[in-house]
Amino acid sequence: MDKLATAESEPNKLEEIEKIRHVCQSGHMVSVKPTKVDLIVEDYSGGFYLFDLKTAKPNSGNFKEFKRTLLEWVATRLGENSKCVIYTGIAIPYNPYAPKPYNRWTMRGMLDLRHELMVAEEFWNFLGGDGVYEDLLDTFEKVGLELRPEIDAAFARFR
Repeated sequence: MDKLATAESEPNKLEEIEKIRHVCQSGHMVSVKPTKVDLIVEDYSGGFYLFDLKTAKPNSGNFKEFKRTLLEWVATRLGENSKCVIYTGIAIPYNPYAPKPYNRWTMRGMLDLRHELMVAEEFWNFLGGDGVYEDLLDTFEKVGLELRPEIDAAFARFR
């Protein structure tokens, strides 16, 4: 964490996990209460995917806390079973810049963007398979068109 915070090193999630795996069963175990996980997915081979769901434009000042949370989840899980396969990451369900790529520059330096961030299509397709994101967008569009009069009426109360 210190080297990332001072930009002495670049984030490398796979390397970070292996460093934690190497020491997770040694020394004195300390009880911790990690931040709650928003979404846990276990794959068929027993691998764990732990996600912290964030808004489309998270506060850039909190990335150090986000990174610490992700690493604590890795350490907690590997402390229980050092052989398990683990992925921890930030998931942003919506890309406000679409159709342009998500503007990820604010997270660079603290997060390994390739291994710790899933945005919109990548996230939803990971959960449900190829094409799920497009199906989800189509469904929202159809519901929005069908319920447009009710939605407009509800928002009219706030004018």
